[in-house]
Amino acid sequence: MNFEFAASFKKSYQKRIADKPVLVRKTRERIELFRQDGRHPLLKDHALSGSRRIYRSFSITGGIRIVYQQVSVGHVRFIDIGSHNQVY
Repeated sequence: MNFEFAASFKKSYQKRIADKPVLVRKTRERIELFRQDGRHPLLKDHALSGSRRIYRSFSITGGIRIVYQQVSVGHVRFIDIGSHNQVY
């Protein structure tokens, strides 16, 4: 699977995650799990609704999520990362 990181994701990652080593490690682990099995139960992957219905989301921790868009088969664009309130 190929990943693309939108500028909005990179900015959010630097602001919200990069200075927290535990979250950096957990993010890497969950992205790797997503690469191996995008529907693994630990990820709690789900479609979004309303104006964000073109996106999906999966969990990094109980409070941190990644919002992404399935661009094509085998190609995903990460849009945002942060808490529920930050990304929705």
